[in-house]
Amino acid sequence: MRKPIVVVGSVNLDLTVSVARLPVPGETVTGSVFRTFFGGKGANQAVGVARLNYPVSIIAKVGDDDIGKRLRMGLRGAGVGTRAVGVAKRTSSGIALITTVTGGQNSIVVVPGANGELLPADVRAHETLIKNAGMILTQIEMPLETLICTASVARRHGVPVMLDPAPARDLPLELLRQITWLTPNETESCLMCGLPAGSITPENVVRHAEELLRRGPENVVIKMGEQGSYLANKSGQRCLVPAFRVPTVDSTAAGDAFNAGLAVALMRGEGLEKAMRFASAAAALSVTKQGAQSSMASARDVMRFLRNPKSASPRRGMREQPNTRKTASLISKGEVGSWERM
Repeated sequence: MRKPIVVVGSVNLDLTVSVARLPVPGETVTGSVFRTFFGGKGANQAVGVARLNYPVSIIAKVGDDDIGKRLRMGLRGAGVGTRAVGVAKRTSSGIALITTVTGGQNSIVVVPGANGELLPADVRAHETLIKNAGMILTQIEMPLETLICTASVARRHGVPVMLDPAPARDLPLELLRQITWLTPNETESCLMCGLPAGSITPENVVRHAEELLRRGPENVVIKMGEQGSYLANKSGQRCLVPAFRVPTVDSTAAGDAFNAGLAVALMRGEGLEKAMRFASAAAALSVTKQGAQSSMASARDVMRFLRNPKSASPRRGMREQPNTRKTASLISKGEVGSWERM
């Protein structure tokens, strides 16, 4: 029997608007499309795992409002176990305000709401769920003390933890030493290493990964968007895995799709490079659709894409950009591709 993945994290309703460009301070611009989607990094990852046909539950909190009811129903409908989703009284559910610019890039403002009420006591109340898990996925869209408690409980029971350190912030070393998989993007990596934003490239990513590895996690995966992802671990393995080039529609949950794909591949016993490539495919497919949870690819879609990366080629006149970077660690002979920085 497969041990399930358990996610500890946020559940939000995403309010998204599409614009040609972001406004400057004091300016009003006209948006083209407004939509609502189920989101939150925790919920996104949980749904991503479920869509990949792997058992998953989530420990989370929603508000005692209509949005909270919709969020729980959305999770259940996607195949996520919700018995550990609590309700915060007299508190709104989490909300994310997302502006998507033509080309797929986005900016996000998050109002935590009930996510800020997910406390260490809630984690301890579901310790059995964590004890019986094969892996824990978590993020930082909840109080830091809850994250520390999650890592501590998981470590006590020998359950590996995959941490997506978003939103970006400095983290205590006692926490990082309990993390099995640390998966920052470029922005988060720069902040954790005390470097200027945007300073990580495929040429210097090795140095940054080594610095993060020195702080305690067993494995570090730096997600570099269109430049691929880099793995370093304490066992001495190092590899740079290219991304897949696809037409970008919305990059909102690409990082969540990557983590879901990586966790599922590892739980299924795949080798590290193969698991990284599976995660990259899941992330690539996610940016070809609008929304967060609604963009998560199925296991069948990911496998079909891996057999033929051009199956996600642009339609209706869209054009793919040429591959401009070669890397010695290329592990497939298909096109290198892109997914945005999330």
